[in-house]
Amino acid sequence: MVGILSDIGNVRKINEDSVGYYKNEGFGVYIVADGMGGHNAGEVASKIAVDTIIGYIKSLNDLEDMEGILIHSIKMANRKIFSLSKSNDGLVGMGTTITACLVKNNKMIVANVGDSSCYVMKLNGITKVTKDHSLVQQLVDEGSITEEEAESHPNKNIITRALGTNEFVEIDTFDIELSDITKVILCTDGLTNGVNTSEMYDIIFNNNNEESCIKLVELSKLKGGRDNISVIVFEGECEDDRN
Repeated sequence: MVGILSDIGNVRKINEDSVGYYKNEGFGVYIVADGMGGHNAGEVASKIAVDTIIGYIKSLNDLEDMEGILIHSIKMANRKIFSLSKSNDGLVGMGTTITACLVKNNKMIVANVGDSSCYVMKLNGITKVTKDHSLVQQLVDEGSITEEEAESHPNKNIITRALGTNEFVEIDTFDIELSDITKVILCTDGLTNGVNTSEMYDIIFNNNNEESCIKLVELSKLKGGRDNISVIVFEGECEDDRN
């Protein structure tokens, strides 16, 4: 069972996040995207990203090169968004984050651009797989600020990479073995800005995937919900008896 939910939050007038997944007996692809650009441009960018990546991967007969396929699909989405932004004055400057997982057998490839996140959960804890492409993360890496200072930094939401803002995009990928992983969590920063990993773990450990998404969004909104909030929770290979 896959849990999936996207919520406008408490403050925003438009939900610029997009989420989606496709799963069959051979593979699964799961995506969260956080659009930007004002008016409805962010919503357009994030939807193009999700639809393009899932559509391309569904069209293939051979998924042997999982990393190459995921990278190619994201680059396709980048070109579509960039091209559309150049051809429509109302969409100038639009872009989106992307975090996507391609799962086959016991292997998962994670790809990300921006500050949406992927976490993996084991029976004894939760770990972040992706690394944010953000100004604040850059400051942490340089040693200019601490992880604690990053949590409340005023420029926390400034990202250094996005899909669709340039003709070419740099994509980070991660190769994950799923044998000892119970759950995989994808989310936009609307969730992680308010909900910490301990809270995330407790909710997901004690609920099924659909209920987890509902409770995570509810907690995020209870703690402010200033941004759109999107989350996907799906099974790893090490399944427990609650789902």
